[in-house]
Amino acid sequence: MGVNRSADRGQRRYDSPLRDQRARQTRQAIVAAANRLFVAHGYAATSLTDIAAEAAVARPTVFAAFGSKAALLREVVDQALAGDDEPVPVAERPWFRPVREGRTPQAVLNAYAEVCRIIGGRAAEVFEVVRRAADEGPELAELWETMQHNRRAGASMVIDLIEALEAAPRLDRQRAVDVVWVFNDPSQYRSLVRACGWSEQEYTAWIADQMHHGLGLGDS
Repeated sequence: MGVNRSADRGQRRYDSPLRDQRARQTRQAIVAAANRLFVAHGYAATSLTDIAAEAAVARPTVFAAFGSKAALLREVVDQALAGDDEPVPVAERPWFRPVREGRTPQAVLNAYAEVCRIIGGRAAEVFEVVRRAADEGPELAELWETMQHNRRAGASMVIDLIEALEAAPRLDRQRAVDVVWVFNDPSQYRSLVRACGWSEQEYTAWIADQMHHGLGLGDS
């Protein structure tokens, strides 16, 4: 029996990476399915049963992986913002690095406008889903408030970077953060690119220009 237990332990060690990979693939399939259905039908009209069917898994699998529909929506938001399920903050992603490395205010704002484009392209529709669902319960209201807080933290980081270049905006700090916060809203992408048909290049250039002038930086 000792041999059998040893063999069994060895088999578990061998299978564990494969099981982990399959579990992650299942979670990703569920998140992708939830994203599609939430965007297409809204949060309230989408059930865990619908998501399970779309992901080709059993409903208990969805519940076991995420616990609730609200928790699943939170994961959809997180992955839409980051682009994947890796536990790496947005500010540490390679596509955010040019913002931190900008050597002039305009370079910082150009790079941040590109970040707004990237996030808008992935998350604009999901942001709208959460905005519409925010009145449906405290958990969803908290998620919406967290999203707004995180956007404001991003705006504050941009102002920090500009001030570190000894090029303080011609506004008090609070107002400067307000300006960037308004323009980093993914709803801008949704309205201009998705609804009005702007190209992504036009959108990115416009966001950078509006932030620059809104901050009163002049030529830099």
